[in-house]
Amino acid sequence: MLQSSDNSYNLKSGSPASNPNAYNPVKTVTAPVDQATIGRTLFIKGEISGSEALYIDGRIEGKITMPESRVTIGRNGKVDASITAREVVVMGKVTGNIECSDRVDIRSEGSVHGDISTVRISVEDGASLKGGIQVRNEQKHKEIPAQAQPQTPAKQSDLPKVMAATASA
Repeated sequence: MLQSSDNSYNLKSGSPASNPNAYNPVKTVTAPVDQATIGRTLFIKGEISGSEALYIDGRIEGKITMPESRVTIGRNGKVDASITAREVVVMGKVTGNIECSDRVDIRSEGSVHGDISTVRISVEDGASLKGGIQVRNEQKHKEIPAQAQPQTPAKQSDLPKVMAATASA
């Protein structure tokens, strides 16, 4: 009887799934997030540009240009710069103008002191915003010139025909 309990113990210890408290990390096969991080102790003065997402938890002075990416200002982040990006999320402090091609999201602990130009904006309760806001309707701006350009030359090309027809009558 003593032997059978030893054998059952050895079987359990050899099988990692039999121990309910064992930590088995799940391996995922996802692409790593392409995001650059500026840590809390970093201070950058100058121009920053790129094509990957940027997370700022430090201090920036100057200009940030990331036209196809997201710029996130973390809770500890302090930015004294103009920002041009596809999307901006503010959880820290921003002093400067923000130009977005998609959206600006100012979280409850965030603060913006400057003008904002964007297609969509979200300002949570408790957030601080001082400055002008311009909300553009990007779809209409893209559709109107695309529709107007093909129609305008067609109408202009019809005018000489109409004038020629009235002149001969």
